[in-house]
Amino acid sequence: MKRPASKNDDAASSLERYVIPNLRNACDILKLLGTSKEGFKVADIARALGLPVTTTLRIMATLQLEGFVRKVESRFELGPVLIHLGNASLAGTEIREAALPVLQQLTQTTEETSHLAIPCDNRALIVAVQDSPHPLRAASRPGYLAELHCSSTGKIFLAFLHQARLAEWFSRKESTRRTPHTLTTFAEIKRETELTRKRGYSLDNEEYHPGVRCLAAPVFGSDGHVVAALGITAATVRFSKERIPEFAAKVTTAAAELARSLGYTGAAAGD
Repeated sequence: MKRPASKNDDAASSLERYVIPNLRNACDILKLLGTSKEGFKVADIARALGLPVTTTLRIMATLQLEGFVRKVESRFELGPVLIHLGNASLAGTEIREAALPVLQQLTQTTEETSHLAIPCDNRALIVAVQDSPHPLRAASRPGYLAELHCSSTGKIFLAFLHQARLAEWFSRKESTRRTPHTLTTFAEIKRETELTRKRGYSLDNEEYHPGVRCLAAPVFGSDGHVVAALGITAATVRFSKERIPEFAAKVTTAAAELARSLGYTGAAAGD
């Protein structure tokens, strides 16, 4: 069933007339480069985005001159200018500042790495990380964009932000099988999002990285909508299945504390 158009949809449609195609292409290229640590060759970029190679070359030359990308041998990767811009953006994120003491406390009580993610372009953007005191750590760094279907924070966004249009989301996104445990079919992902909403937290059971388990809970904003996901990441040798109830209680308590600091009063949007 097609959802009715909203004011946001109307605003997006009206903005389309002002779009500069190659500027949008440059944005798509930067997003693509952010998905791989190994970088991409020009031909790979052109093929992935359906662009002419000559157009891609010109865009890459411009981005390289401005410091948005850098070339290492024959591959392009994100450039140093984005570090400065990213730090400036994160510094101005109110929710990140509010989350830091909550993350510190959560890591102290669990002795595991805690993190905060916000929704970003159909992925989960890690914006803050509090490292575990253990020498063996397993966590993404701030700035990492995690896939929704196999990360604990991503599953929160699927369950609370995309549930009503999950079929549409699934038809547009390839669900990569990162490990033998990754859920990739629509039926599996739909069942997982329903379970996440029912129990109030999500699990990544070695679905993103082998030997790593993650658990996350939703953070509600003052308007009752989910604005972030707060979670912990640990090696399965320490985060066993038997410890899931213990960690779930601690993570959901921390997420609720952060939500209260953001003005959430306890009524989810749509209730």
